[in-house]
Amino acid sequence: MTGEFVAVLANPSAGRGRHRGLLPGVVDTLGAGGLPVRILDAHSGAEAEAVCHAAVAEGAAAVVAVGGDGTVHRALQAVAGTAAGFGVVPAGTGNDFASAVGVPSQALRAAEAIGLALRDQRAHRVDLALARTARGDRRWFCAVLAAGFDALVNERANRMRRPRGPRRYDLAILLELARLRARDYVLRLDGVEHRLTAEIVAVGNCASYGGGMRILPDADPADGMLDVIFASPLGRAGLTRLTPRLRLGTHVSDPRVTVLRARDVRIEAEGIIGYADGERLGALPLDVTCVPGAIRLLR
Repeated sequence: MTGEFVAVLANPSAGRGRHRGLLPGVVDTLGAGGLPVRILDAHSGAEAEAVCHAAVAEGAAAVVAVGGDGTVHRALQAVAGTAAGFGVVPAGTGNDFASAVGVPSQALRAAEAIGLALRDQRAHRVDLALARTARGDRRWFCAVLAAGFDALVNERANRMRRPRGPRRYDLAILLELARLRARDYVLRLDGVEHRLTAEIVAVGNCASYGGGMRILPDADPADGMLDVIFASPLGRAGLTRLTPRLRLGTHVSDPRVTVLRARDVRIEAEGIIGYADGERLGALPLDVTCVPGAIRLLR
């Protein structure tokens, strides 16, 4: 980590705006690592990725994402596979990646740990997943790729203009439950084909998504593998009963649920848009590969 500055990408709307006053303290704390801190200016997801890429190209010692998994996702597109360090200050509604990799949950403590890691020039290697669309687009993700009912809910919620806030997502769930149907999938895990009908399909580098829903409770972001979950058709009642168990990860004991592991995963299905880290990736099919040690995590 020989760069001359630390780049900070902050999402002021993360955590529904609860942490708007956090940034000055984070910047001061990061500065204790001995390098100047530069706040990156971005007003959209595309701009966020562009300014992170520019910072890495200019030789930033590290990029620090202040926000939730969406902010992390944007920054990762620039730092993955490079020599730049990566830090997370959890300030989102969902901080699933930060939780999985041992980042302190308190924002200023997380910033302090990043500053100390910069000062001592130490980092931890952490895996990422690399997804490729049928068009050849590449996207890194850190937590979980949803490719079933949850992906449909995300897609519907993003198309809706009202209501605002979390109620829009709640309404999207109800609307998708009303039209729930199991879909036919083809999964290829390290070349082995699985044909199945399911409402739940997900691929994880980390255990949880959606702010603590432990969809893949044994997933480890430092083992070089992806965890893959699918369930035999549940129907509305079965899906509704299974969902509360996601918080504890006990759903994997249900005999209808299967969890497998692989380094390379291909997911095929009609009419599904994949979402990873809560961000839209694109239509299935998607090819996903675990890339061991893809980032140098500062914590």
